[in-house]
Amino acid sequence: MKLAFSVAYLGGQYYGSQMQASERTVEGEFVAACRRLDLFSDWREAGFAFAGRTDRGVHARGQVCTFRTPYPQRALECLNFQLPRDCWCWGCAEVGEDFHPRYAARSRTYRYYLTEPSLDLGAMAEAATLLEGTHNFSSFARAEGRNPVRTVHRVEVWREQSFCIIEVQGESFLWHMVRGMATILRAIGAGKAKAGDITRLLASTGTERVAAAPAEGLVLWEVDCGVSFTPLSMGSRHEIYLTAEHRRHLLLGELTSRLLGR
Repeated sequence: MKLAFSVAYLGGQYYGSQMQASERTVEGEFVAACRRLDLFSDWREAGFAFAGRTDRGVHARGQVCTFRTPYPQRALECLNFQLPRDCWCWGCAEVGEDFHPRYAARSRTYRYYLTEPSLDLGAMAEAATLLEGTHNFSSFARAEGRNPVRTVHRVEVWREQSFCIIEVQGESFLWHMVRGMATILRAIGAGKAKAGDITRLLASTGTERVAAAPAEGLVLWEVDCGVSFTPLSMGSRHEIYLTAEHRRHLLLGELTSRLLGR
């Protein structure tokens, strides 16, 4: 049987999602967990695949993974117990043999989190519409020989608690593309750039380049593969870990704020 999972992970302790021989990666940990459960022995024969790659330090809420296994019930009941604390499955579905999450993806949604409290969200939201549509995004990304033309369905900006959130949805993205978009929108919100700079950068087709914003602010929020996932429990081990991480970062945020005199 072929299964698809909706996968979340905290990317801070991973060298990206793609499997590497000598580094800790999300795919590597996932395959190791499956092997411990004897869900498959050869990941290639099992058709193991993720919907896309994320860079070192990038997080995910809705990555999609698929593989074949003769033990689907074992996968549903035990996989979260074998995965590391910073990676878990929150949904599962049976899919057809020809399903591949990369090619089935109708859209991908990313969120970038900014912490500056004084950004001009109105200016950012107005400028963000210039990034929508089909453009050459060479100035915002590393094309690495790939077609730099991409279609962005929407870019929205809003504030949620102490964060400014930039949400970008599109068909597919180039390496660092969303992080480059976050850089220019942040600069506009800080008054260091104007909406016209986006128009100029899109027209420059790579003769100018925007630096990528830090990886830790980016989250692969959702990959829409047209699959309805049945919810899975992450288990108490993951809940305890995430609760502790939340508390630790709250304390660290308070301490550093006081040290900065805020």
